[in-house]
Amino acid sequence: MSPSASATGTDLPAEVEVVVIGAGLMGSMTARAAARRGLTVLVLEQFAVGHEHGSSHGSARIVRRAYPEEFYVRLTGRAFELWTELETDTGSRLLRMTGGLDHGGGRDLRAIAQALTAQRVEHQLLRAVEAEKRWPGMRFDGEVLFHPQAGTVDSELAVRTALEAAAAAGALVFAETAARSIRVHGDTCVVQTATGSIRAGRVVLAAGAWLGELAGTVSGRQLSLPQLRVSQQQIFHFARADGIDEWPTSVHKGATISTYSLAGGRDGGPGGARKVAEHDVSGFDTTAGTRTGMVDPVARQRIVDHVLEWMPGLVPAAFAEATCLYTSTRNEDFVLDRVGPLVLCSPCSGHGAKFAPLIGEMVADLVTGTGTPEPRFALSAHRR
Repeated sequence: MSPSASATGTDLPAEVEVVVIGAGLMGSMTARAAARRGLTVLVLEQFAVGHEHGSSHGSARIVRRAYPEEFYVRLTGRAFELWTELETDTGSRLLRMTGGLDHGGGRDLRAIAQALTAQRVEHQLLRAVEAEKRWPGMRFDGEVLFHPQAGTVDSELAVRTALEAAAAAGALVFAETAARSIRVHGDTCVVQTATGSIRAGRVVLAAGAWLGELAGTVSGRQLSLPQLRVSQQQIFHFARADGIDEWPTSVHKGATISTYSLAGGRDGGPGGARKVAEHDVSGFDTTAGTRTGMVDPVARQRIVDHVLEWMPGLVPAAFAEATCLYTSTRNEDFVLDRVGPLVLCSPCSGHGAKFAPLIGEMVADLVTGTGTPEPRFALSAHRR
């Protein structure tokens, strides 16, 4: 079945081994990983495949190695291996490597450099004047950290590619089919939709910003999630001025604003515009069902001012803008754990996309019982 096609409720099988609820980056990668292990898998997506209502749409997300902790640097290394494997297996070009920059007084570059060194990841520390000469049109103060193993991933294409691979391995993908409730009976579950029910040995809750709402429909098993903040974020695209070449991805943490920027991919148009946004600060609390989709004009002006000061190589007028959802834990670690036949999958907090194929494998391990939760991502870790 083509993952882009909408199946009717009457096509639902009565029983499968695994139901994955949510066909964003994490759900699609989980479906692929589980189907490749020979499990019968059914994916339920309440909207069309590739929809723009959540956190997995668009043509560009950052992939990178730079974290101030070896833990995440190590995970990014494994994730890159799996991205490459997915590209090789499917013939899809998902990654675009541009290198990555970190700068700003609020960014602990020494800690990042130390973590990269410990994991043998190539990087350089540059003076601001050296970085400005190397990347004309950008401004820096203090040191700048560059590492070449960074760039972007085409998020929308990655979702479609993973679902197509899952379908090729036997998974069934039902778009526009919402899970209304989940009843737990011992070691199995019954997932109710508008047109029928499916019994499954395992149910993966990979619903992104809808996770809390979906968890509230569970009966027959106590399910206590950590506090998950859902916020609406806004992103902006700026054209490059004449003569300005493409830059690496960039994370800039200043005294009053923390931003990221990257090549915009298809969303940036044929001229290769720059995607620029704040990390979390500009977001306001909402829910998946009540988000407005309206860009905050105050946030827009903050980004324009930031571009004027730090990216004079861009035309300082956003020609395109959009919103997306963050689902964040208190400490920005993920939630990956199993409660009976339920597997919780919330690799979130605005930095999970780069790990998607690794998350799929980790969740498949939880589904099959061949792996235990990563301690930092377990429910118990979020209750401390």
